Amino acid sequence: MPETESRIEIDDNRVAAAFFGPQHANFKHLASLSEAELSARGGTIVVRGEPREVERSTALIHTLLDIARSEGQLTINDISYVRELLQRGQPVRHQDVVHGTVLTSARGKPIKAKTVGQKKYLQAMMENDIVFAIGPAGTGKTYLAVVMAVRALRNKEVSRIVLVRPAVEAGEKLGFLPGDFIEKVNPYLRPLYDGLFDVLGVDVAQRHMEKNIIEIVPLAFMRGRTLNDAFIILDEAQNTTPQQMKMFLTRLGFGSKAVITGDITQVDLPREFFSGLIEIQKILKGIPGISFQYLSKEDVVRHPLVQRIIDAYESYEAQVATAIPTREG
Repeated sequence: MPETESRIEIDDNRVAAAFFGPQHANFKHLASLSEAELSARGGTIVVRGEPREVERSTALIHTLLDIARSEGQLTINDISYVRELLQRGQPVRHQDVVHGTVLTSARGKPIKAKTVGQKKYLQAMMENDIVFAIGPAGTGKTYLAVVMAVRALRNKEVSRIVLVRPAVEAGEKLGFLPGDFIEKVNPYLRPLYDGLFDVLGVDVAQRHMEKNIIEIVPLAFMRGRTLNDAFIILDEAQNTTPQQMKMFLTRLGFGSKAVITGDITQVDLPREFFSGLIEIQKILKGIPGISFQYLSKEDVVRHPLVQRIIDAYESYEAQVATAIPTREG
């Protein structure tokens, strides 16, 4: 099939700077993903290749230019995500990829949903009192829950934030760790601290914790409590038993919201225990006021290599599964 060529002119220097990125990092990443051959000179992008390849690459570039034009910035994650959507044949609109600011971090950075899945997740947290977010690492499950909790606190929708995590022994016995029980489980709570410090800043977060406006507790400490006027987050919920999940959900008091996050492919419970997060999907399905949001590898917003690692693991596990001999064999 004969090759064809398409030329795209960028006549706005601000848009060009955002599109190409520092030291052309965005354009180099785009070129590495493109089916067609890409080159650029000044504000002109040249796309060469088979007609279908040129058509797809040109559509991708125009969508990315739309983002750069509207937002004044473009990231490598945006490029990978838009390309993934187009490859799946989904129509891509600018408003589906870049969304309004939900909150501003302590460093003045606007925090936004970066994928369609994240947008639906944020919307679900605004509209429901209980939200379950299930998906792989890097999809923003915990971070966005912390963002929405801080947002609710700032807007005086709640008077406190309670962050909860099960302390599951994952290859290391708690008894052999130094310190009292709180010190032993503190490493398990570290991801929650990280999210708080990023959104609020270390000083503000610590002041809130000293005043018990923000409380970070192991799941075992939740028994017997009723939490009113609070935004409660249960992280790593795949490591709760059905009994623990029921105990946690029945702690919800008046004026409170709960967000439960987890990855059902990463259960660290002993073999004799069943995950409460897996079971709860069957029990609470279809109840008004409760939403289940499923994030996927397309919603991964960490380093681009994280998504490739997830893909590689899925491919490897599929190969291993097909290689295991059956009893009949």
